[in-house]
Amino acid sequence: MIASIRLGQPFVKMHGLGNDFIVFDARQAPLALSNEQVRALADRKTGIGCDQLIVIEPARNSLADAWMTIRNADGSEVSACGNATRCVADRLMRESGSRGVILETRAGLLDCKAAGDGLVAVDMGPARLDWRDIPVAEPCDTLHLPLGLEALQDPVGVSVGNPHAIFFVADAEAIDLPRLGPVLEHHPFFPERANIEAVQVLSRDRLRMRVWERGVGITRACGTGACAVLVAAVRRGLTDRKAEVVLDGGILTIEWLKDDHILMTGPAATAFAGTVDPSLLG
Repeated sequence: MIASIRLGQPFVKMHGLGNDFIVFDARQAPLALSNEQVRALADRKTGIGCDQLIVIEPARNSLADAWMTIRNADGSEVSACGNATRCVADRLMRESGSRGVILETRAGLLDCKAAGDGLVAVDMGPARLDWRDIPVAEPCDTLHLPLGLEALQDPVGVSVGNPHAIFFVADAEAIDLPRLGPVLEHHPFFPERANIEAVQVLSRDRLRMRVWERGVGITRACGTGACAVLVAAVRRGLTDRKAEVVLDGGILTIEWLKDDHILMTGPAATAFAGTVDPSLLG
């Protein structure tokens, strides 16, 4: 029987560099949420407020410790979220007293380890660079996607379990991302929409990134986006294979390993816990 959130479902509010999440634990009792319920919970004025809503469920693969379902603030489901992965991993490691967990998502198995000083390192898997993997609407060189809008031109396409279009610019702060981001997110060239990043190269080991997340909007951080940005920069010859990515909410350390996997290291934090009042959902 599906548990009803109307019964006062417990939740935990977590964030990774300000990219914030409502986290439900459904390992003991299944939890079904409609798109409308997710939107109500995610609303920052009338709900709890979040960028993404996360449901921890029993693992489907025997190698994993848990399954993680990821829903955007608009109710849509996505395959990967780097900051949420760190948060859920941190919670499960604290619960079990272990130094590592394996999380299962629609993007695959993610190996997570405590990295000291409140940091969590996640192997986000390999970068996907073929046009079909991102995906885009037509065959093309993903190092130079045939797409542009005003100051945002000549992006790199990368998938890290979800699609990213990375635009390198002279000044990331000068880009009107709240206006240009949604237009590019919904461009017909991206059949599954796309996350849009404006990136300024500060040095061979430091990048400044701003992000418009599909289904969410402007967020203070995006873990998969930071991974995609580092891969794009390396492919363009702009940085080394390990760099700091400076986001609105703080810094993630990203390394594109020789085996093509991407290692993301950053903090995870718990803000508060509570239960959902039935009146929230009508």
